[in-house]
Amino acid sequence: MNDRPSLEGSTLRLRSHSIHIENRELVSITGVKDVGSFNETEIILMTDGGGLTVEGNDLHITKLNLDDGQIIVEGQLIALEYDDMPPQKGSLFSRMFR
Repeated sequence: MNDRPSLEGSTLRLRSHSIHIENRELVSITGVKDVGSFNETEIILMTDGGGLTVEGNDLHITKLNLDDGQIIVEGQLIALEYDDMPPQKGSLFSRMFR
């Protein structure tokens, strides 16, 4: 992990975001912040690189560690797609009542 000082002098922890695919049957993703939803054909993630959708067949999460920001998914991979929208800051209510 990289430690970089922020403008206020405190330290921010930034995680690296990477994707490693093996034979279209296993994907390891780092920099994972949250899992929005999952089923056997689609897994929706929030990563340090933005929203990410993993599509496939017979998908199974074999490892999930949000403290380390890592997920491992097995199954037949069809597509990985990032959201066009950048990650939004703040909660839903704070964004609604600006």
